[in-house]
Amino acid sequence: MSPEHLPDAELLGAGPDERAQVLGTLLERHQDRLLRMVQMRMHPKVRARVGASDVVQEACVEAHRLVDQYVGDPQLPFFLWLRRITAQRLMKAHRFHLDAQRRDARRDAGDDKLRMPETSVVAMVDILAADRTSPHSAVARDERRDRITAALEEMSPTDREVLSMRHFEELSNEEVAAELGLGKHAASKRYIRALQRLKQLLGEDGL
Repeated sequence: MSPEHLPDAELLGAGPDERAQVLGTLLERHQDRLLRMVQMRMHPKVRARVGASDVVQEACVEAHRLVDQYVGDPQLPFFLWLRRITAQRLMKAHRFHLDAQRRDARRDAGDDKLRMPETSVVAMVDILAADRTSPHSAVARDERRDRITAALEEMSPTDREVLSMRHFEELSNEEVAAELGLGKHAASKRYIRALQRLKQLLGEDGL
């Protein structure tokens, strides 16, 4: 099997002398998906102060620091490990730039693995609205955005998460299943159901 098709964890285990170079290659491979994750989950107020690329860059620095620890005990696929590091850096940016009293409900669980900012409805609306043909009237544009916002807010947070991960962040079904603690079949059914629900709520706007 050629190196580019080997699992990431296997590539990283090639040897300490090569590890930094291999890690750099893997970080570049996954950068676009990490950027999409940050863009989908960054609070609008934070987005005005911090670039998504800055968060990803900080995560890459942290990955270099922790990679030996990961190779010694790779409990997750490499991308999901890297994604969680990136989520922790994003949480840090949220805590710094937002009111210190604000808390993500999942942070109360005390489990670092669950520290992931929720998908931003604003980010989802921006993408869905941009995908539609621009109407001539600014009023019509605003009305369409309002309909999309209402549809997303009517969905459960978990359904929005599944849609974000599969439809916008481009995670595989296997990756979504691992992140949500579901079986592959259950994760696939959840995504299909969430997609159908959003299409139903949007009506003629579609998806």
